[in-house]
Amino acid sequence: MTECITSDIIQLLMDRKHYSLPEAVSTVYDSATYSALLRPKTGLYAQSSGYVYAYLCKELGINN
Repeated sequence: MTECITSDIIQLLMDRKHYSLPEAVSTVYDSATYSALLRPKTGLYAQSSGYVYAYLCKELGINN
């Protein structure tokens, strides 16, 4: 599930924020959101891709 959500979030950054693929990948993998996604205790892995994307946008200080 984590891989699917990560892929979706990368695609959303490229589509909605016009990030390049390398920029989107590094943004996601270097984020606290991704770290939380990997920790089962957070339950973030069980949320929708849209929810996790909004969570990342909040972390980055950008509008989703």
